[in-house]
Formats: sequence, C-alpha cells, structure tokens
Amino acid sequence: MGARVIDGAGLARSVLQQLQPRVAALAKHGIQPGLAAVHVGDSAASKVYLRNKVRACTEVGVHSEVHALDAAATEADVMRLVERLNRDERVHGIIVQLPLPRALSVTRILQSIVIEKDVDGFSWRNLGALVDAHPQLVPCTPLGIMTMLDHAGITLAGRHAVVVGRSSIVGKPMALLLLSRDATVTVCHSRTPDLGTFTRAADVLVAAAGRPRLITADMVSPGAVVIDVGINRTAEGKLVGDVDYASVERVAGWISPVPGGVGPMTVATLIANTVNAAERHAGMRTNDG
Repeated sequence: MGARVIDGAGLARSVLQQLQPRVAALAKHGIQPGLAAVHVGDSAASKVYLRNKVRACTEVGVHSEVHALDAAATEADVMRLVERLNRDERVHGIIVQLPLPRALSVTRILQSIVIEKDVDGFSWRNLGALVDAHPQLVPCTPLGIMTMLDHAGITLAGRHAVVVGRSSIVGKPMALLLLSRDATVTVCHSRTPDLGTFTRAADVLVAAAGRPRLITADMVSPGAVVIDVGINRTAEGKLVGDVDYASVERVAGWISPVPGGVGPMTVATLIANTVNAAERHAGMRTNDG
C-alpha cells in the first residue's frame, strides 16, 4: 500500500477561499490588501511564478502589481523602487522575485523592505522574531508546510523531524517552526556525512536541498512523513523534487508530490501573509497574531 498523498494544491484552494471573508471585512473599512512584486531581468521561470501569484491574488480579491525592471537595472534602481513601495499606503506586502541578477546584492535589497510589508518573511527582524518564538510574518514555504502537516493531522510533539537544507528561506525557519511545536529537530546539509543515517531516523522528513531525487527509498523510515520542497528540472525538462517519489511513496506513510504539493501552499501562504499585514495596518490584528 502506497503513502497517503498530502494534496497541497487542494489545500491551497481551501486556504484562499478562507481568506475571502477577511478581505471582505477589510473592504468594509475601505481597505483592499495590496501585494507588490519586484521583478528584475527576464527569467521565464520567475514570470511563471509571478503569474501564479497574481492569479491567486485575483481569486481572493487582493490587489496585485508587478514592477518589472530590465536586467541592466542597478542596485540603486531597485532600492529606489522598494523605497517607493515602502511608502505606498496601497501596498501592504512587498516581494522581490528571486533570483536576482548576480550584480545585485540580494541581502541589501531584501533588508530594505520594511518589516511590516515583508510578507516573504526574509528580513532579519522577522527571522529574529521567529527565533524568539514571537513570529510576525513567517517565511511562506515553511509556514505552508506546517499548514499541510496540521491538515493531515500529523502530531509533531515528541516526534523526530529531520530537515535537509539550511537556507534562511526554508531550512532554518522550518527547523524553528518544528521546534516551536515540540519536535526534536535535526538539520542536515551538503556537508553532512552519511545523510541516510539521519534521514532514516526521521518521523517527519523535510527535503529542501535543491538536489533532484536526493532522497531515495532506502533513506526513509517505513511510515515516515516526507515533505518535498524541491523544484528541479531534469535534462529532459521534467519537473522533479528532492525526493525520488516513485520509490519513496512505497515506503512512506505520507508524502507530498511535486508538482502539486508545497509549491501551491507557498503561494497561498504569501497571500495569507499579505492579508495579515493589511489587517495589522488596519488595527484588526495585533502584532502577536
């Protein structure tokens, strides 16, 4: 019997539907949540991701705008745009679509977004709040994964969770969220020797290393929950995750697919963060919730 599938796409639709009454409540106060995206360059993949985000905004009733700069834009150009959006009262959330051209400093640009509009949750202040167990705007992928785990009824307290990947976007905040739910957490990365020794000990395994089909069946404990964050293109152009789905789904108890798993939940969580930011701006939500 194969693993039960955690349908991120279906759950994302439910999350977006649940946001609609909150957007309607804001409208009664004359407020429409607004999300602004900054896109630099001509990456086809980035354009696809942005279209998905704009589509989700439209579905919920969130205003969205994409500010496109060509690849020759300087760091000063991008910073001026971000500063303008920081001051724009119609904008409650700002994202900078990654990756950026190599000449630009991702750190400086992301840290220039005011904390109240940092709906990607990448600023040091938002990440620091998460470390201190007082989350404000939480990075979308880890928060979306927590929603997936909750929806599947998976208990985390007392369980051993292993996160493969240590980025500040996914791996580290994922570990912090799991810790906040009383899981015992191990973080692995590219320098971890004999990775399988650690992954086989996991009750909950989150693969976020950016390496196609890294996790194979022999690296997974029978019945484990396996969450695949990876989005990789093979030489043949096929979209695959960090998990070898075909083999692992025969061993795992729960598994998220690629596509249709974490990706849609990341987008839905971004829209939810934007609505949260708008509610805080309107005084309808405290900074502790």
